[in-house]
Amino acid sequence: MNMSEPVDTCDLLCLDLPHAESIRATVPDSATIQAAAAAARGLSDATRLSIAAALAAGDELCVCDMAWVVGLPQGLVSHHLRQLKNASLVSSRRQGKLVMYQLTERGHQLTAAVLTGVDTAAAGKEPDRV
Repeated sequence: MNMSEPVDTCDLLCLDLPHAESIRATVPDSATIQAAAAAARGLSDATRLSIAAALAAGDELCVCDMAWVVGLPQGLVSHHLRQLKNASLVSSRRQGKLVMYQLTERGHQLTAAVLTGVDTAAAGKEPDRV
């Protein structure tokens, strides 16, 4: 180990118990954390985030329209929609021979939170032009 590298642990055990306990009391329980992590994983893929962004803009879309909007094969879009549905970020309903998808309230909130403040120039990429 290089002695000039910072170490991420304290050299002394010091615990401000009242402060630590007040924070610990606000941390969600394990089940809530697991559900939130699953939802976050739902949008951790660029294809799923693209689908969620399209649903946020279009309110409700069938798989065919969604595939055209995001420019990907229908089978791939359908696969990602299932993953979004499993993460409770998307709901679906049958309309005749079509299956219509829309973001759940949680899906809207998480998609907005993930996309808020994203600066494409800072990410080193120009935005795609259609």
